[in-house]
Amino acid sequence: MKVYQTNEIKNIALLGSKGSGKTTLAEAMLYECGVIKRRGTIDAKNTVSDYFPVEKEYGYSVFSTVFYAEFLGKKLNVIDCPGADDFVGNAITALNMTDTGVILVDTQYGVEVGTQNIFRTTASLKKPVIFALNQLDGEKADYDNVIEQMREIFGPKVTPIQYPLACGPGFNAMIDVLLMKKYSWGPDGGVPVIEDIPAEEMERAKELHQQLVEAAAENDETLMEKFFDQGHLTEDEMREGIRKGLIDRSIFPVFCVSALKDMGVRRMMEFLGNVVPFVSDMPAPVDTLGNEIKPDSDGPLSIFMFKTTVEPHIGEVQYFKVMSGTLTPGVDLDNVTRGSKERIAQIYCVCGQIKTQVDKLCAGDIGATVKLKDVRTGNTLDEKGCEIAFDFIKYPAPKYQRAIRPVTESDAEKLNAILNRMHEEDPTWEIEQSKELKQTILSGQGEFHLRTLKWRVENNDKLPIIFDEPKIPYRETITKAARADYRHKKQSGGAGQFGEVHLVIEPYVEGAPVPDTYKFGNQEFKMNVRDTQEIPLSWGGKLVVHNCIVGGAIDARFIPAIVKGLMDRMEQGPLTGSYARDVRVCIYDGKMHPVDSNEISFRLAGRNAFSEAFRNANPKVLEPIYDVEVMVPSDVMGDVMSDLQGRRAIIMGMSSENGFEKISAKVPLKEMSSYSTALSSITGGRSSFTMKFASYELVPGDVQDKLLKAYAEQNTDE
Repeated sequence: MKVYQTNEIKNIALLGSKGSGKTTLAEAMLYECGVIKRRGTIDAKNTVSDYFPVEKEYGYSVFSTVFYAEFLGKKLNVIDCPGADDFVGNAITALNMTDTGVILVDTQYGVEVGTQNIFRTTASLKKPVIFALNQLDGEKADYDNVIEQMREIFGPKVTPIQYPLACGPGFNAMIDVLLMKKYSWGPDGGVPVIEDIPAEEMERAKELHQQLVEAAAENDETLMEKFFDQGHLTEDEMREGIRKGLIDRSIFPVFCVSALKDMGVRRMMEFLGNVVPFVSDMPAPVDTLGNEIKPDSDGPLSIFMFKTTVEPHIGEVQYFKVMSGTLTPGVDLDNVTRGSKERIAQIYCVCGQIKTQVDKLCAGDIGATVKLKDVRTGNTLDEKGCEIAFDFIKYPAPKYQRAIRPVTESDAEKLNAILNRMHEEDPTWEIEQSKELKQTILSGQGEFHLRTLKWRVENNDKLPIIFDEPKIPYRETITKAARADYRHKKQSGGAGQFGEVHLVIEPYVEGAPVPDTYKFGNQEFKMNVRDTQEIPLSWGGKLVVHNCIVGGAIDARFIPAIVKGLMDRMEQGPLTGSYARDVRVCIYDGKMHPVDSNEISFRLAGRNAFSEAFRNANPKVLEPIYDVEVMVPSDVMGDVMSDLQGRRAIIMGMSSENGFEKISAKVPLKEMSSYSTALSSITGGRSSFTMKFASYELVPGDVQDKLLKAYAEQNTDE
């Protein structure tokens, strides 16, 4: 295989909503480039992309697939991404590794919410975008309506390169307004017949051609002057203008294809080969120190590991992009992320599960390797003396959680190893061993996302697992001051145990002064603060302890033990066993015994005095509240609103955004457990949502009563 230089390499992400036809288009692209001799189909389960067992089982993409094609003297590296929102992490990774996004739009359904989400990601990463209108041969295909919708949502930069002469099952011809030619196909697609534009289409073609010329000229002053002087541009000048427009996102070209029948695919490939920016045309990525790292083949060697898969008979396969320098087999590299050393024994160019060994990959190229010792997704490997590191891929927060456990408890360690491996394959699968909830919490982007993991664990690793409802991380706090004292006394033959603690607790408010007097009933308690400890709590809030002991009632050496007792109860609140927060404690009196007093006695006395005071301080349970934003089509907005209100949501606002309605709400986490499934059901999969932790708020009285009752029953059972 030829060694391609940086200025001969183009990296492309294939994107779009679920069902838009990306896998089928990938097959047609590979066929047109001669990489495969026969196109596979999803039904036959023999496509280059969806080759993992879970993808064949479900019939949709779960992982991104890397493939390459040598075309028109260039190397096109393409990453075919899953379309379902649940697997959005793959698309985000692909866009960070590539330079251009090809977004497929199903002309039967138009711009779906998933399409908008992907486009929004391309905008945040400042990546060029090309639209491919697919399934023009579908029963409900409507080109003109989709173009109008795209311009409403994405703006006037949407610029057709082609338009079909007819949509629906009769689609077999289109006009290319860049080349000003008519393309037509036989019933089975394939090689087109290229002819002059018919007279009846010439007026429309010239109008669209003129719009394209103007859009291309806008991106270059020289071209603009020539356009004003001559009124037209040559084909090469238009290509140059469009390339510049792609780079600064001032033009979004639109192509027409039928991926299933291989119509229009080769023409789009020609555009990708001739017009789309090379790696060397794009802005250089920035390392963790803020330095631009240009893709220079003669520069220091640095590679970024962006994807991990585990494949039968091979094991771990690590995918990388050469960020700088030139990679050859047998090179020793430093893993600057983990501080270890690695030898890259072999390097491959990859086409699905087919790996072709190569002798060299230059800056900007994408490849794979195997049998690395200590490399994880997101690591940077550098040659000795090079200190480049990258950390630029940011994934969305999870939206769906389940507690996960093996059917057989003895398999817990094995399950943890599997989950950690799967996190490497898809970083949007997040695993947390929650000490607070006493559960292993698996988080992801939706129910399908987690169900896919379950299928793989049970079918590939042969380990039966159970999903449980995750517990909610409630918090406990108090709303007024209270006093309590407790004497711990125990005599058992030898040395006994004795410790007595008197304390006052009250809600902690940042910056509030310590009262010098508390009044409970008819009795006043004066405080003389001798020492203060502020303990920030890892779960949020603070515990503030004032030592107000006078006259040596409790020796100073026992105060740390009392604080430990207080922390015992902060870690397991008296109401529901949840973490407590924002409490101020004044230890003002007590008693000790010259022989029997010890640390354990005062720890127990402090713990029990705190529990009693806490219960008398009008305690409340707090629940986590999340900011939720839902993007919905207007025709189902009422149903979505009703569902949210049934989940105790507080609607904060509504607005229109690019043809969709956006609902902003604050919703208790407890009510979000199955929301992704419910939203998909209500809207037919046409909506999406994001959620982000906002604050802890008081639970309603009836909810608190249920929680206290459930906790009491649980303790009785135990």
